[in-house]
Order: sequence, then C-alpha cells, then structure tokens
Amino acid sequence: MWDNHIALRRLANGLLLAALGMLLYAGGFWVTHAPVFPVKKIRISGQMQRVTPEQLKFIAEHELTGSFFTLDIDKTRSAFSKLPWVRDAQVRRTWPDTLEIAIDEYQALARWGEDGLVDVNGTWFDAASDQNDLPVFFGPAGAQKDMAQTYLQLKQVLAPSELRIARMYLSDRRAWSVELDNSVHIELGRGDVIQRAARFATHWKDTVARLPYPVSYVDMRYPNGFAVRMPGYQDPQAAQGKK
Repeated sequence: MWDNHIALRRLANGLLLAALGMLLYAGGFWVTHAPVFPVKKIRISGQMQRVTPEQLKFIAEHELTGSFFTLDIDKTRSAFSKLPWVRDAQVRRTWPDTLEIAIDEYQALARWGEDGLVDVNGTWFDAASDQNDLPVFFGPAGAQKDMAQTYLQLKQVLAPSELRIARMYLSDRRAWSVELDNSVHIELGRGDVIQRAARFATHWKDTVARLPYPVSYVDMRYPNGFAVRMPGYQDPQAAQGKK
C-alpha cells in the first residue's frame, strides 16, 4: 500500500477532508455556544391590555437562557404562554442579537360558572378578571365553544329589546335558558332557540314590558305564543271572592 501513490493520495485527501470537517464543526459549535453572541434585545409586540410589563420582564429574566443560537424557541414560547391571559406567543430570532416575541391575548367573552373564563373562540382559560359586565355560563363540561357561539347569536337577536344576557344555562339534555340583566328568566328549550329568542325580542317592548305587573319568567317554548309569570298578579275574581 505504501508503494501505491494513488491509494496514499486518496488516504491523505480523506484525512484532510475529515480534519476540515472536524474544524468546521468545532468552529460552528464555538460560534453557536460562545457567550459572545448573547440576546441583547427583546422586542414584544401585540395588543396587550391584561398582560403587564412586569410579567413579561419576569419571564425574560428567569426563563430565557442561552445565546442567540442556543436559546430554545419552543421552551421560550411555552414560558410566555404560561401567563394567564396569553392565548399564544410567537417567537423568532432576528440577527444579530434580537428576539422577537408576538403576544396574542385572550378576549374574555364570559365567566364559566365560578371557575375561569371563556374567550370569544369558546376556549376556557384560567385567569382573573375585574369585568363586572361579563355574562356567566353554566353548562356541561366541554360545552364552552357551543355556548360561546350560541351566546353571540342570542346577543344579536336580543338587541332590539335592549336587554343583556346576565346568565346563560345549558342543561345536560341540551335545553337552553337565559337570565337577562333585568332579572327576567327566559325558557328557550331545545330546537329553535335563536328563533324563539328573536320572537321574544319582537314582543318585549310592545307587549311583555307593558303588562300591568312585573314579569319574572317567560316561556318561549310554545309554537305560536308564550307564557309569562307575574309574581304580583292577582286574579280579580279571586280577589273579589275574598271580600
């Protein structure tokens, strides 16, 4: 072999390529791991009303580790997503020393009983809110999305009545009912829930609200009408008989 110049040349070239590869690897490893490439700037964007600068600063100081090259993007995204009001966090590097973080906040639509909130997409999340005008949903586990969609539809069809939903209920049998901000309870049942609510809104101002006694309950499950409950009502004939 040692007399074979062609084989020796090939061996030398192979050793040279191997050495060059190791050198490039070592250089690349040093470049990506050396402390001379720190993340110097963090730019955070997004329309944030609930996430505070103090929360973001805490995450940046305690969760972000590594250089510009070694910082774990997925771990960083997960760290910011742990904040109560953060729905999503997008993270990317910008050469030579900047980390771009885009924050997407939850938009609270309602409270879920006494446990957490529901956003406009029907996603449950665990956060505190000082919004006193949020409706409260009561329903089976996993019904958040369905209730959010139905609430938005009911809110639209009830607009002519100028009444707001304070509480919304969905039973295990998929029967719907709502309590309005004037304490009137509306039974909507199953099936044509939106149409029944729209019928209530049509008759509220000119009929129901003009009854001689305050109404506490309206049952819209009748196909061609509705029933009301007036706690203060007294039958004139019954009242006359008592005299």
